[in-house]
Amino acid sequence: MTEMEGILAMNQAWGLKNMLSALAGLGGGNGDGHQASSLDPPPAPRACRAIAVAGGKGGVGKTTVAVNLAMALAMAGREAMLLDADMGLANVDVLLGLMPNRHIGHLLDGVCGLEELIVQAPHGLKVIPGGSGARRLAQLGNGEHAAVIRAFDELPRPPEFLIVDTAAGLSDNVSMFAAAADDVVLVVCDEPASLTDAYALIKVLSRDFGVRRFRLLANMVRNLGEAQELHRKLARVSDRFLDVVLDFMGMVPQDERLKQAIRRQNAVVDAWPSSRSAQAFKQLAGAVDTWSEPARAGQGHIAFFGGRAAPVAGW
Repeated sequence: MTEMEGILAMNQAWGLKNMLSALAGLGGGNGDGHQASSLDPPPAPRACRAIAVAGGKGGVGKTTVAVNLAMALAMAGREAMLLDADMGLANVDVLLGLMPNRHIGHLLDGVCGLEELIVQAPHGLKVIPGGSGARRLAQLGNGEHAAVIRAFDELPRPPEFLIVDTAAGLSDNVSMFAAAADDVVLVVCDEPASLTDAYALIKVLSRDFGVRRFRLLANMVRNLGEAQELHRKLARVSDRFLDVVLDFMGMVPQDERLKQAIRRQNAVVDAWPSSRSAQAFKQLAGAVDTWSEPARAGQGHIAFFGGRAAPVAGW
């Protein structure tokens, strides 16, 4: 090769290198020298984890738990959605000081889609209001409950977590929404009726809907020992008569700040993040991420996002 041919070859190589660098800068690079390719595998799809918060009887603080758990997840940077499934007596919007224009009834009437019901709450939390003071909503049939659950399959981008605040009692409303979730959190307090009704709910969900795992949360307790004793009492009976697993999820202590937050229509994790109850809710939200992948609760029954073979990642 002559000197002139060598110079031409070097110039061609330099030009080719510059062209490749320019192409990388236009749409190929990811900052670490790796070139993006249409052959690269897409990011793994992320399924939404649906968590139903139930309590058997009223007055155990179920809605307060649902609101603060969802808010704690949102404040931690997680994509969280809160469904108020207490049809006809919904009050999640009241606890958060929201004023929705539409509710689940409008979805069932075909006035709007599920996305149009979403109300933005602080810290990016998304709320789906259930509607209050409507007798029709309190008397929905199983087909209408199923329609609400199926509507979540239409969300183009599901959240990481869906928290479902169920109604009190043992109605079909409670059973269907709880069975459609991946996890069922049972909220109990130190009252005999609370434990009795929680056991009745476990019995119905396990016998009629195939739910085999429950997570017990002791609310409004004085200390951890009291919370663990409530778990032992309920677990002792359920272990003996039912084929279920009852995990101890944790506790929320008695706290005047929590009562003040309710009166202020705010989540305590947002209003008083350093309070005892707020710290408890943050720990509970952190624990949710450590739960193993769920075996779909209520196998054979309709489920939230059950129609998604490959959920879309991102929000």
